[in-house]
Amino acid sequence: MTETISQNDMKKKIEDYVDVITQFMALIQQENEALRAYNVIKVSDLYPQKAKIVAAYRNMVAFFIKNQHLLNAMPSEEKENLKKISADLDALLQENNVLLKTRMETSESVIGSIVNAAKVSTKTSATSYGAHGQFAKVDNHHSSMAINSTF
Repeated sequence: MTETISQNDMKKKIEDYVDVITQFMALIQQENEALRAYNVIKVSDLYPQKAKIVAAYRNMVAFFIKNQHLLNAMPSEEKENLKKISADLDALLQENNVLLKTRMETSESVIGSIVNAAKVSTKTSATSYGAHGQFAKVDNHHSSMAINSTF
C-alpha cells in the first residue's frame, strides 16, 4: 500500500531535512575544529550528539529515497537548494574523514613508539629461569609485552 503525502507535509519534511543537515554541519564543523586542535575530549563529548543526528539524518534520507517521486515534483529552486546543502555537508564529511584517519594514525604511531621504547628497555633487564632453576640472562629478543589502549 502506498502512502500519499500532501504538499504541506512534504514541505515540512524538507524543512526538517534542511534543519537536520544544518545541525549536522554545525556539529561536524565543531568536531573538525577539535580534531585540528587535537582535542580528543571535545571529540568524545560530541559523539552522543553526533550519533543522534546521524540517526535522524539516515531516517530522513531513507524517507526521501523511498519517495523520490515527491522530490522530482519539487520546484527547481528548492531542488538546487537541497543539492547545494547536501554538497556542503558532503565536503565537511570528507574533511572529517581525513582528520579522523590522520588523528588515528598519529595515535597509533605514538603508541607504537612507546611500545618499542618499552621493549628496548625490557630487553636489557629481562631474566628467565635457566635449565637448573636459577635466574639466567636469556636471549630475550622475544620477551612478551602487552599494551592496553583506549581511544
